[in-house]
Amino acid sequence: MPIPTPDALPLFPLGVVLYPGEPMPLHIFEERYREMIRYCLETEEPFGIVLAQDEDLAHVGCTARIDRVLQRYEDGRMDILTMGEERFRIEEVHQERLYLTARVTSYEPMEGIPNPAARERVITLHMKLLELAGENIRPVIYEGPKRISFVVAQNAGLDLESKQEVLELQTEDERLDYLGAHLEQLIPEVRKARERNRRIQSNGHLKEE
Repeated sequence: MPIPTPDALPLFPLGVVLYPGEPMPLHIFEERYREMIRYCLETEEPFGIVLAQDEDLAHVGCTARIDRVLQRYEDGRMDILTMGEERFRIEEVHQERLYLTARVTSYEPMEGIPNPAARERVITLHMKLLELAGENIRPVIYEGPKRISFVVAQNAGLDLESKQEVLELQTEDERLDYLGAHLEQLIPEVRKARERNRRIQSNGHLKEE
């Protein structure tokens, strides 16, 4: 889906990374972002969520479509549910309104069919990670999306910098390779930490190794 407002996409800088297809609830309390959300609700257009750290904006973000308003408060605050749609690259930032806007271009290249073996490897590793973490495993989440990398990256133990790296990798095969290497390194660490915790709880102490 093309970005509807390439010359003036409203920007919401946050300390998070949003992926295409990812739901994200937001609490809107600052006046500038209340105005931005009112505009998006009236025009039915998306806004852009972009990672902000130490007042620096990432160059690549993801558009967020407002799915619904969950709650409105008497003082003007609101809770909304958004859905990530399409990646974009910021070309130029403007501050002509209370909130930032940007001239952006699409960051969605034409992609071929991803490597089936890499896809299955990442899904298997992700399920192992969720099992170790005590999370419910729902295989259905892997069945619909063509770009399974964005589903896995939402809950793969990535720090913010790594999540942004995944967002910026252009092809699904690149993202699958990145996540596969990450999960293969992370899972033994999680397994070891879980075993250490089990031994501490059962023995009351931990022998030095």
